[in-house]
Amino acid sequence: MIDLRTLREDPDRLRASQRARGADDSVVETLLDLDERRRSALSSFESLRAEQKTMGKSVSKASGEEKAALLDRAKDLAAQVKEREAEAEKLAAELDAVLQTVPNIVEEDAPHGGEDDYVVLEEVGEKRAFDFEPRDHLELGELLGAIDMERGAKVSGARFFFLKGAGARLQLGLLNMAMQQAVAAGFTPMITPVLVKPEAMQGTGFHVAHDKEIYRLAEDDLYLVGTSEVPLAAYHADEILDAAALPLRYAGWSSCFRREAGSYGKDTRGIIRVHQFDKVEMFSYCRPEDAHEEHLRLLAWEKEMLAKIEVPYRIIDTAAGDLGTSAARKFDCEAWIPTQGRYRELTSTSNCTDFQARRLAVRFRDAGGKPQHAATLNGTLATTRWIVAILENHQQADGSVVVPEALRPYVGLDVLEPVK
Repeated sequence: MIDLRTLREDPDRLRASQRARGADDSVVETLLDLDERRRSALSSFESLRAEQKTMGKSVSKASGEEKAALLDRAKDLAAQVKEREAEAEKLAAELDAVLQTVPNIVEEDAPHGGEDDYVVLEEVGEKRAFDFEPRDHLELGELLGAIDMERGAKVSGARFFFLKGAGARLQLGLLNMAMQQAVAAGFTPMITPVLVKPEAMQGTGFHVAHDKEIYRLAEDDLYLVGTSEVPLAAYHADEILDAAALPLRYAGWSSCFRREAGSYGKDTRGIIRVHQFDKVEMFSYCRPEDAHEEHLRLLAWEKEMLAKIEVPYRIIDTAAGDLGTSAARKFDCEAWIPTQGRYRELTSTSNCTDFQARRLAVRFRDAGGKPQHAATLNGTLATTRWIVAILENHQQADGSVVVPEALRPYVGLDVLEPVK
């Protein structure tokens, strides 16, 4: 949720942010109008209530006609107080409803535009020149007895799968390596819930009533998370954190669930775009003034992890219109997928500034003892999709796959061999 004080003091900043996202900037006028009317109604209510209290003392001292007149005035005041209070509450609810729809204010340096308007910041590694026709990840996964899409569909439907044998070992090794890196960097490891209450989902920045990506258990009013960012963001909801302990860094391991609504016909082959996958997610709470540097640290940890799997990748600065509701800035790391001849996202890291913390009431006390909202950031450290990049970039002509050296102790194999 954006800061109302920022809105009042610098409305042009929100206007510019909305335009950068390709969104309607007239919402700024709506917010300013609602805020002014709410504050006016609240001021009127408080003034009338103060008069009501004074009137009560006068009535107790009066008598006769004076007392009768004062009682009439007190009755009228009571009606006005009730009316102004109801008006202030109504306007506050309307203001909050509009605020819930407004995305975070983007960083000034973020590229403007939509999905295709990203800026490439860096390219790392060389694309491999194959002296044979490379197989795609699904063909390799089937040769290795590592991926079973057919039985996944039989058991659960389209876009579900089994990882078995070498595939299961590869994922467990990858995520364990990610978790060990996170722990070495000072993160607290977390196994998080995958079902959350609607306030946790809303607080993180997802619109539960309108987001078609989210799975909902209607009978229990619980939601399956698409990332452990959600439970980690809500972990300290309604708390005041110890400022001396900041930054607080958590690494969450969870299964993730996405309906992939609107993506039918896209990436239907293999495990690139599926309904369920596993992920290790970094999450950080810090002071707002430290958020920019913390964001760069998360990106550096992602790069460290990518170096361990030895695949070529690039880093892009995501355009404002593709940031999502909560992010003020987002960097994606995309690995080269040889059989597609293109880069595909493996990680992303977002600076959500104090947007989520305002929704979830996560605060700390500043040097003067005054509560301030924290900043929150997140970043992917490893996920099931990484298997795609590992298989395709490290395949051999006979269908075997060389396991990246750093990953071998976690997988327990140097080479994944085809199943005979």
